[in-house]
Amino acid sequence: MKFAIIAAGDGSRLAAEGVSLPKPLVRVGGEALIDRLIRIFMENDADEIVVICNDRMSQVVEHLSQLQHDGLNGSPIPLRYVVKSTPSSMHSFYEISRFLTDGPFILTTVDTVFRENEFADYVRAFRQSTVDGLMGVTDYIDDEKPLYVGVDSSSCEMQGVRPMITGFYDSEADLPPSTLHPSPSTKYISAGIYGLHENALLTLDGCMKRHESRMRNFQRALLADSLCLEAYPFSKVFDIDHASDIAKAEQFL
Repeated sequence: MKFAIIAAGDGSRLAAEGVSLPKPLVRVGGEALIDRLIRIFMENDADEIVVICNDRMSQVVEHLSQLQHDGLNGSPIPLRYVVKSTPSSMHSFYEISRFLTDGPFILTTVDTVFRENEFADYVRAFRQSTVDGLMGVTDYIDDEKPLYVGVDSSSCEMQGVRPMITGFYDSEADLPPSTLHPSPSTKYISAGIYGLHENALLTLDGCMKRHESRMRNFQRALLADSLCLEAYPFSKVFDIDHASDIAKAEQFL
């Protein structure tokens, strides 16, 4: 199975707070964010890892070139990378989508930090699933603009059944009461981890033709196209957007 990383953002908030390294090279737990993801993907039997970074990140481009040539920690990496600046994460996804057409794949952003054992369980669940998409979610909310995930409360009540996703919402107030899991006091947001089959790329093409942007609009379009999506809960997932997030993520790990 293939894995993909969107690493095309500027990391402007980190830079404004005094973090000199480009976001993919920021270290958490002693590893650069991008190296950590690549290592974890390899430990989960990645056939290929596809990365996109922007053309202003010369340090990241050099790092990816070195990884492609020398491997990571002495082990070769089946790495493919694209260097291109894009207006949104969805556009970045589109730029690498041509390399993801021959089977299921898992996509995430470079600043997504999760526990490795939880991710391994998620990968196993995705390999065994029959749905169109298995979307990582968390009830830990520490995001400036979280994407709330509505789920079918009836599926939540069935032991051993992952909840079906019914909608994606910009605001907590938009969540229909019947989609909260397992009670109105618990809410899921997107964790930025997407396990998808290649039919999702048809939806992506449609989004591009409609001149849409942002990954959250792509996720809404998946439901509009009647794809079946399940929510896979993680305990906590961190995005590294601010300097303070680095310490939070290290403490979590």
